[in-house]
Amino acid sequence: MKSILFFLASAGLAFSADITAEKTSTVIHFAIEGKTICDYQMEPGEVPEGVDAVFAHGAHLHPIYSPSGKLVTGNHPEDHRWHRGIWMAWTKTEFGDSHPDFWNMGKAGEKLAAEVRFVKLGKTWGGAEGAGFVSEHVFLNHSHAPNEKVLNETWEVTVARKTLSGTITNIIDLTSTQTCAGEKPLKLPKYHYGGLGVRGNLAWNPVDAVTMLTSEGHDRVKGDSTKGKWVHIGGEVDGTPTGIAVLIHPSNFRFPQPLRLNPKNPQLCVAPSQDGDWSIDPGKPYISKYRILVFDG
Repeated sequence: MKSILFFLASAGLAFSADITAEKTSTVIHFAIEGKTICDYQMEPGEVPEGVDAVFAHGAHLHPIYSPSGKLVTGNHPEDHRWHRGIWMAWTKTEFGDSHPDFWNMGKAGEKLAAEVRFVKLGKTWGGAEGAGFVSEHVFLNHSHAPNEKVLNETWEVTVARKTLSGTITNIIDLTSTQTCAGEKPLKLPKYHYGGLGVRGNLAWNPVDAVTMLTSEGHDRVKGDSTKGKWVHIGGEVDGTPTGIAVLIHPSNFRFPQPLRLNPKNPQLCVAPSQDGDWSIDPGKPYISKYRILVFDG
C-alpha cells in the first residue's frame, strides 16, 4: 500500500475536461463534466432540521465526492455537530489568560466561545489544468470580549482530476498559513487532537463500517497516537468501497506527523500537539500542506 500511494501521489495523466469553479453567496462548487468534486463552504451553511443554529459553520470543505460520485465526507453528525468535512482548528490552547477551543465550536443553547470564521475570498480559477481558490479565515476568541482576533489564516486550495496508476483520482491540495493576529502567541499544550480534521461519510458511523490505515501499516486501533506520512479512511458507499488518503508534506512541523484515529466514529486528525507543548509565535507563520486523494476501490 505504501508504494501504491507514493506512485499515486507522484505521477498521473490529467483529464482534458475543464474543472469549473462556480461561486454562490456562501459556496464555491467544483465540478468536472457535471459531476461534483467538492464544495468549499465559505460562510456558515444551513444546519439540519432540529439542530441548534449555534452549530452553523463555514471555512471548510464539504461535501467531497469520489470520481464515481460517492460521498466521502460527513457534516453535522449527531455525535459531534461541529465536525465538518475537512477543516483546520486547534483544541487545547492558551491565549493570554484564556483558553479558546476552536475545534469544539458550539454547545446547544450557548453562545460560541471561540470560532474559525471565513473572512474573504481572494481569487478563484478553473480550467483543464485544474481549479482552486485563495481565501482568508480568522480564529476568534469570544471569552472576554466579542471577536478578539487570535490567528489569521490563508487557505490556498487546488482541485484536479488525474488517472494515477490506472485509478481515476480526485486531488485536493490544501496549504494553510496561520499567523498571529497581534503580539500574543497562541500556545498549544500537548493534546491528543487538533489540527487537520477529517470526518468521513455518515454511512461509516458504525464502528465496523469504516477502515483506517497509516503509512506504517497500522489500522484504526494500532494507528491511534502514532506518526504517519499518510493516512487513509474509507468504507463502502452504496455498495462500493471508496475513501480518502491524506498525504502529509515532508516540510510540515513534526513530520511524520502524529495521528488521532477516533475509535468511536469515522473521524481522524493530523495532530502535531500530540508530541508536546509548542506555539504559533508572532512573526513566524505556521505553514502546513496536505494532499488529499479521493478514489473508488
